[in-house]
Amino acid sequence: MSLLPKRHTRPGPSPTGRGGDDFFAPQRTPTAELPSPDVFARNTVRGILEVLAGVREAEQLARWLSEEVYRNLVARANLAARARSARRVSALRDVHVIRSVHLCSPADGVFEATVTASARVRTRAVALRFEGIDGRWRVTALGLL
Repeated sequence: MSLLPKRHTRPGPSPTGRGGDDFFAPQRTPTAELPSPDVFARNTVRGILEVLAGVREAEQLARWLSEEVYRNLVARANLAARARSARRVSALRDVHVIRSVHLCSPADGVFEATVTASARVRTRAVALRFEGIDGRWRVTALGLL
């Protein structure tokens, strides 16, 4: 029994026309082979809100975010840090509680979620899309309100 995740590839030439197969390209993973999407959505949103509050480094979430989502989160976290320093607000004040998670699966290995989280003064809505890639969930789209 192999400990490596199953790879779903088509044998034959690469669709890019360069020869070889796409074994090393990112591989889709079906939902049945992935952890609970509800738990992933809750933990990811909690981490994202902690990054924006300044109590967690964005690098800690890089493994679960696509490159574009990661870059946007880093940019937004930098803006939030500048705003906090201008107001001289403590980063530890914003502790968010996840109030609700709504999931929808438009395809196997793909989930879209809306998460409501509230802090002492503010309630936020977070929309995200995550896909099963290389044996783990990865956030491919993120919207924060």
